[in-house]
Amino acid sequence: MTEQNTRLGILMMMATTFVFAIQDGISRHLAGEYNVVMVVMIRYWFFAAFVMTIASRNAGGLRAAAATTQPLLQGFRAVLLVAEICVMIFAFTLLGLVESHAVFACYPLLIAALSGPILGEHVGWRRWAAIGVGFIGVIIILEPGFGVFEPQAIVPLMAALMFALYGLLTRYAARRDTAATSFFWTGTVGSVAMTAVGMWYWEPMAGPDWGWMAALCVTGALGHYTLIKCYEVAEASAVQPFAYLQLPFVSVIGVFVFSETIRTNVAVGVALIVGAGLFTLWRQHKAG
Repeated sequence: MTEQNTRLGILMMMATTFVFAIQDGISRHLAGEYNVVMVVMIRYWFFAAFVMTIASRNAGGLRAAAATTQPLLQGFRAVLLVAEICVMIFAFTLLGLVESHAVFACYPLLIAALSGPILGEHVGWRRWAAIGVGFIGVIIILEPGFGVFEPQAIVPLMAALMFALYGLLTRYAARRDTAATSFFWTGTVGSVAMTAVGMWYWEPMAGPDWGWMAALCVTGALGHYTLIKCYEVAEASAVQPFAYLQLPFVSVIGVFVFSETIRTNVAVGVALIVGAGLFTLWRQHKAG
């Protein structure tokens, strides 16, 4: 891998995290006004169209993209991701962007912890120690026992667990399917599942909010596109640490747009989680 490609990959990952942070800000605004399920359903319609457009331009077209020997696994992955997105956006309405993402940042540690039992990967004592440190960070953020523990904080933790499981199942699916196939199933099955639920929660949307909805759809597609390009030009291990930049980007939006505050315990907890996460990525890269 050339140095130029790695640098380009890092820039693409930074762009991806920035776009996803904007997407989360728009999601928080819309979910504060309308039902979360409806918002995600409309976003997924656009996402499915985007996925099918990309697939139709590749060799073999839609038929090749849809071909898989593990349809149940691919379908479950897709439904799991769309459910996780609904849970996470619901967390934004309960806790705000800053605290939701502070808790959600532990998902790489959950992936590391679960990669042993689910994928049969070896997790050494150093990575287990880092996972332990990261979860101390989560506990510091949640503040149990201080009389201010919010049960709502379980919601982004559930989202992190769902996203970690989705990531592991994606890695498992990759043993037999291409990334293009997994991407196709994620968008199409997710859209069908979301429509089956979301059509019962349709609400009329104000004119300006259709503009925000359009922006949400575009940022969703753009973020996935830059992420695909990022992994095309650079190794995942080189760019993955920069995915943590979504946390400061989201925090800026939370503080300046939604007047959220960053409590000291949240900042300390996040520092532990991110530090532990970067260490596990480094150990994984060395082990690989």
